[in-house]
Amino acid sequence: MSDGREHIPDIFEERAVIREKISTLSFEDLLKMKEDLGSKLYNETIFGPSKKIKQTGLKRENKNRPREISSKIRRKQIGKELNTKDIAVVKKVLPRDPRFDPLCGQYDDNIFKRNYKFVNDIRKDEKKQLEKELKSCTNTERKKTIKFLIQRIDNQIREEIKRDAEHGKKFEEKQNIRDQLKKGEKPVFKKKSVKKLEGLIERFEELKKTNKLRKHIERKSKKLTSRDRKKILNEDLRRLKRDGFVT
Repeated sequence: MSDGREHIPDIFEERAVIREKISTLSFEDLLKMKEDLGSKLYNETIFGPSKKIKQTGLKRENKNRPREISSKIRRKQIGKELNTKDIAVVKKVLPRDPRFDPLCGQYDDNIFKRNYKFVNDIRKDEKKQLEKELKSCTNTERKKTIKFLIQRIDNQIREEIKRDAEHGKKFEEKQNIRDQLKKGEKPVFKKKSVKKLEGLIERFEELKKTNKLRKHIERKSKKLTSRDRKKILNEDLRRLKRDGFVT
């Protein structure tokens, strides 16, 4: 026992001497020495031998019994103790809605139209392909679906043109107001009723040019007659209820 205790200070003295010698070396020489000796021997020489942790096996009184694992052991250690892979932690992905997410910025109609301007070109190409398919198609069900798709694309393009025209009018109106303010004049703001009347006049002129005015008037009159008929029926029903004929 005494020999072992006497031997311990000698080891510390040797390490101290080695460290003093190493302290004078440059970083490049240290790297070369590490390459020559190897990282394990190099670390043991400078820092001393690494302490090995004793792994205590989980024993069972009977082989048929399940293993009892301490609650103090961490989840990753349980996998190691049972010789299994570490339990993978799945990160919860939170869904993001760009409409209500402030990180996505605010919606700008002009930027949106500019970025997605190519959609109209795609629609036109799709319409051409559908028209070609319609000519060569023999299936009646497929023909119906193709006609429906063509009609839908036409409506989408028409609505887009209509929106662009309305946007152009609003921009022109704002520009006129700015020009009037620059000149020092009092700007004229149109009422909603005036705007509505102007829109109806433009609609009338457009229908007249495309020879769809008569059809539009007939459709409108049918709607009005049906509405009037419903109104009359409701009034009659209300009167009958009031007089007590209908409960």
